[in-house]
Amino acid sequence: MAKADTYFYGLGRRKRSTAQVKLQSGKGNIVINGLSPDEYFDNAKHYTVLLTQPFNALDLEANKFDISAKVSGGGHTGQVEAIRLGISKALAILNVDYKATLRRADLLGRDSRERERKKFGLRGARKQRQFTKR
Repeated sequence: MAKADTYFYGLGRRKRSTAQVKLQSGKGNIVINGLSPDEYFDNAKHYTVLLTQPFNALDLEANKFDISAKVSGGGHTGQVEAIRLGISKALAILNVDYKATLRRADLLGRDSRERERKKFGLRGARKQRQFTKR
């Protein structure tokens, strides 16, 4: 394990969300944009399950690391998944042996699906007006 003052950085993205995650040894504190997950998210229990997924995949205790995340853009689910990717990338930097396990658990890949833009003359991205023959 590294010194107490050093941290490992991971950048995570999902849809329109971007998360800058700092992971360091500590007592399990999670801070998102200066707030605790309970204050930041509506349903904190659901989101803390997602945030601890990388630690569970590696059989590590999440309360041995402090997580500090700066998130912007998108909705709550996209932000949590961006934070999860950032945590996974930071853990892969922390120990190179973790990378293969995280890759097998599908925690290191970026989900590149984005919202398709609305097109001119259509009702949405692909929906068209109803066709009338007469």
